[in-house]
Amino acid sequence: MTRTVIAQGTFDILHPGHVHYLEEAAAMGDELYVIVARKANVDHKAKPICPATQRRDVVDALEAVDEAILGHEEDIFVPIEELDPDVIALGHDQHHDDEAIRSELEARGIDCAVRRASPGEPSDDDQLLSTRLIINRILERRG
Repeated sequence: MTRTVIAQGTFDILHPGHVHYLEEAAAMGDELYVIVARKANVDHKAKPICPATQRRDVVDALEAVDEAILGHEEDIFVPIEELDPDVIALGHDQHHDDEAIRSELEARGIDCAVRRASPGEPSDDDQLLSTRLIINRILERRG
């Protein structure tokens, strides 16, 4: 029996923190599907800079990822219903409310676990594990 895991995120500027999250998510099962958020659904932070298809293609190129897909523009749970996962892996710092997700999954008849990945640790003092920190450094040095 194949254990399917879904991870999701914006993945605007891919960095080692994303790689850590996706590798940990992949270790939670046998197949990892990644739902890449559409710009319209990103309302908890600044809108992504890169187009959704570009972000999906870069995520899809990672070894840990079996398939990256674009999220639904109106209902973020549609791809989850279609994939019917065993586990939804959330990033350690993602804004989602775990209990609200569990409730919505239950209401839709989706039986799966919701787990949080651990935070990645920088390999050195100069490594940035956050898109926000990368953008801030770019603006600081080149802005």
